Amino acid sequence: MAIGNFDGVHRGHQAVLAQAVRLAADAGLVPRVLTFDPHPAVVLGRGTLPALTCLPRKLELLCRQSAELQVVVEPFTLELAKTEPADFTRQLLVEALNAKQVLVGENFRFGRGRAGDWARLRQLGEAQGFIAHATALERDAAGAVSSTRVRAALEAGELEQVEALLGRPHALTGVVVQGQGRGRSIGVPTANLSGFSEALPPHGVYAVLVDQKRDGVFSALAAGVANFGVRPTLDAGPSFEAHLFDTSLDLYGQELRVHLLGRLREERKFSGIDELRAQIARDIAAARALTSQRLPDPTALPAWY
Repeated sequence: MAIGNFDGVHRGHQAVLAQAVRLAADAGLVPRVLTFDPHPAVVLGRGTLPALTCLPRKLELLCRQSAELQVVVEPFTLELAKTEPADFTRQLLVEALNAKQVLVGENFRFGRGRAGDWARLRQLGEAQGFIAHATALERDAAGAVSSTRVRAALEAGELEQVEALLGRPHALTGVVVQGQGRGRSIGVPTANLSGFSEALPPHGVYAVLVDQKRDGVFSALAAGVANFGVRPTLDAGPSFEAHLFDTSLDLYGQELRVHLLGRLREERKFSGIDELRAQIARDIAAARALTSQRLPDPTALPAWY
């Protein structure tokens, strides 16, 4: 049983899950993951934490790590937060989930007031009949890989760093809604998306790869260029709109997943429509060049990532 929030399912999380699968195979056990929803920080009133992955996406990414991996989602409540460490392990890990071996990151904390740490988990395992393992945090030149670092890089628009930490581009999932038709009026039709629950990048123009949800499964749809911001030249207000290359499908009401490959530039106001059109043409060319180098992740098929 690997335990954690696993927000983003980044490279550090992936290393923990790989170790859990190995430990389970060596012991003849079923590998399982215990995660929580909503994020404990939200329940405990530490502010609205922007999720890197909504729950369906997190489950998809967790299950992608191994065909044998089973995922358990435990509702995180104030009552659970008040549980003493010994009760947490006995009631949840032993009695409810029958865990024989438990794997956590070396910085794992649990129980009331985060009183439980790795040393306490090991002691409780000896007393309650499970073996506890701690795994060292995955690191790069800048330190430990963490969801906090991913959020910081995303907020700064450093998408190459985001991808290096996640092992894939950051993605946003939204529904195509009726726009104002401003893009079509200047010859660049766009899909306007709304309803994102994931952490957002700074305003700007992005090269993207887009999946469409079809029959409950996300499948690769197109490459494109997206603008996130307030569209100051057209005075059109806030939006996230994506111009998709080489497709003319009616996408209203469709759920799309947008993978952010690179930030092409910041959003800015132009002198008029002609200057805006010229810049959009340059953005499209840059996005085509960037997306043309990408192939779908084989583990994600039929989606891009």
